Amino acid sequence: MDVTLSKKVAYQILSHFDKSYRWFTRITRGAQSRFEQGQWKEIQLASKERITIYEQSLSDAVADVYHLTEVHKKNDEFWQELKKTFARQLEGHPQFELAETFYNSVIGRLFKHRKIDNSMMFVLPSRCFLPGQDRDKVIHSFDTTTTVREMYVSIFKIYRYGIPFEDYERDMQNLEEALRKRLTTQQLASVHTVELLKPTFFRGKSAYLIGRICMPEETLPFVISLQRSDEHTLFVDALLTHRSDLSVIFGFARSYFMADTQNPAEVAAFLQELLPNKKHFELYMSLGHYKHGKTVFYRNFLDHMDTTDDHFEAAPGIRGLVMMVFHLPSYGVVFKIIKDEFAESKKITREHVKDCYRLVKMSDRVGRMADTHEYVNFRFPLARIDPLLVEELKETCASSLEFTEDELVIKHLYIERKMTPLNLYLQQEEDEDKIRSALNELGLCIKQIAMANIFPGDMLHKNFGITRHGRVIFYDYDEICLMNERHFRALPKSDDPYAMDMLSVGPTDVFPEQFEHFIVGKRKLKDILKSLHGDLMTPEYWHEVQMKCARGDIQHFTPYNANVRFNRGVKSISK
Repeated sequence: MDVTLSKKVAYQILSHFDKSYRWFTRITRGAQSRFEQGQWKEIQLASKERITIYEQSLSDAVADVYHLTEVHKKNDEFWQELKKTFARQLEGHPQFELAETFYNSVIGRLFKHRKIDNSMMFVLPSRCFLPGQDRDKVIHSFDTTTTVREMYVSIFKIYRYGIPFEDYERDMQNLEEALRKRLTTQQLASVHTVELLKPTFFRGKSAYLIGRICMPEETLPFVISLQRSDEHTLFVDALLTHRSDLSVIFGFARSYFMADTQNPAEVAAFLQELLPNKKHFELYMSLGHYKHGKTVFYRNFLDHMDTTDDHFEAAPGIRGLVMMVFHLPSYGVVFKIIKDEFAESKKITREHVKDCYRLVKMSDRVGRMADTHEYVNFRFPLARIDPLLVEELKETCASSLEFTEDELVIKHLYIERKMTPLNLYLQQEEDEDKIRSALNELGLCIKQIAMANIFPGDMLHKNFGITRHGRVIFYDYDEICLMNERHFRALPKSDDPYAMDMLSVGPTDVFPEQFEHFIVGKRKLKDILKSLHGDLMTPEYWHEVQMKCARGDIQHFTPYNANVRFNRGVKSISK
């Protein structure tokens, strides 16, 4: 065993991780300046760059490993020792869990994900992280023995920004009134701790201070939402103290936050205490550590498999023309595989589908497009797969399957949060108000995706899901494109019954007036959608959106309910 070589390789892998995290931090740290200066386009570019960092750093690390050693001439003993050596180098490392994932990625790339073995990779973490040991590094605590007003003043002495408040006095008063309205006098008197995470959470045109109010009987989220005005001033938009609001802010259909910290495990643990219903992997992903989120998901998946006995089966809903989708009924995700052959109506390729999913990953999902995560050589125990599903997978996705004696290996798949398909929801729901709300959400979803410069393409309501919060989310991406890649046309106005037959239609032509015939099926639902969002069925609406996208307009859609936003009233610059 060449111990010296093992140390060299481990050192190089860790060096590449550290360089990658410094790069990640540099982009994240620039979020405050971009927010203050209103550099909305630069914010989107920075988000895209930060997503690409991992793959670039991984490629560099793998190249170095090949330079240092003859990879495929080394036996398993070498790789097992390398893992142990790497683990020793992580002693005291503030991002050890992310570094382990990076190491896994290197080994996965070297062996094409064929050696998913805990003796060679960190399938399980090398150590148990105890939340709270570094808590003082990630939170500020505020004195609650003073008045509510004085507490807020002390908060904004610590959290300072390079632009003035639009109206400091108004904002302090709004914050105080909101807290007094939320808590009774007795509750206010019982507050013993107010904590805020040190990093400001930047995303899009908003910034958030995220923390909690602690009382003897309960703990509430405490989130101050900040925005920047067109006059280059700062204003407080809302105070959020309900977990449902915080859950939507951290929703799986939103872009990743820019939150600068050197202790991501501690930040994720604090957020988990605020949002116990969120999976730990979702919180890592929300911080931009999507690769580590995938690692934590896989560990969560293995734990779930050990404690359940239900079987994988085809997901409920209408079968897709491009994707085969299945799920484990007791687990909150779906697994999606690209089919070997598509229906004649789908003039696309397998690579096109992958490109569409990459486009969504790199775009601002504006709370309306589900985040997806790509895996290769994902293993499922055959004994837990319904035989009918196995047969259907063989019929539709054979090229993506590999069978061993006791496992099904899927060479390429996506995971995505499980939602109720909107078509099933509308079939089953009897409450008229909920039906109307869901259809309003459907229209808003289509509009907001379009304003994010993405044309959804196939807008059948079966391609949308509805969350437990009643939000409609788009999740079928095989026909999406940028807004400028479609030509929105009006249908001919003519008494000639053959006018439609003679209409010349190009491959990029879209006729919005026809949307009403296929977005939803039943006449009653069509009428409701038209009454709420009839403009979607006009080419003029889509031309206007195209013009805004061409100008580079960046839209902002507040993730929480509009009725909690503060009244800004008269503007005056202060502080």
